[in-house]
Amino acid sequence: MTATPQEAASVLAEADCLHDESAVQAALDRMAADITARLGDSNPLVLCVLTGGVVAAGHLLTRLHFPLQLDYLHATRYRGATRGGDELHWLAHPRVALAGRSVLVVDDILDEGHTLAGILEHCREQGAREVLCAVLVEKLHDRRNPHATAEFIGLTVPDRYVFGYGMDYREYLRNAPGIYAVKGL
Repeated sequence: MTATPQEAASVLAEADCLHDESAVQAALDRMAADITARLGDSNPLVLCVLTGGVVAAGHLLTRLHFPLQLDYLHATRYRGATRGGDELHWLAHPRVALAGRSVLVVDDILDEGHTLAGILEHCREQGAREVLCAVLVEKLHDRRNPHATAEFIGLTVPDRYVFGYGMDYREYLRNAPGIYAVKGL
């Protein structure tokens, strides 16, 4: 269910700031340095996972000072629901061929990872030479899909409902300039 603008404003006003904007920027700097060291000479294809990965990918890309290609994908298990189903539904496949490429999948958060595991497997099935993942935030808990991994992680957060920097609160607050947790959740 989508929030109202008034509800979103109230949630933001009461939220706990887990990582302020300067901490997020420092994390993006660290991620970019690590990605550059690992992929700087490989002509990688960067795949932004829509919709949440847009903000993280945008901020990360301006820090990567080497040749790369950018594309996007959109896959979901939620289809408008608050809980994911078992099947991955593709709304947009990458347009650029993955075969033989180093692929970097960029997303906002690694939570339970079921959708991300499906995306990474799809990239491998398409013949990518290597598939790596960068996430701005990793949520700390023990419910992770063992096939969902990220080589580049910006920040960690407790097992709470988080939003900001691409992550949403009921379709709002992706643009919040930090990582926040909903009060009480």
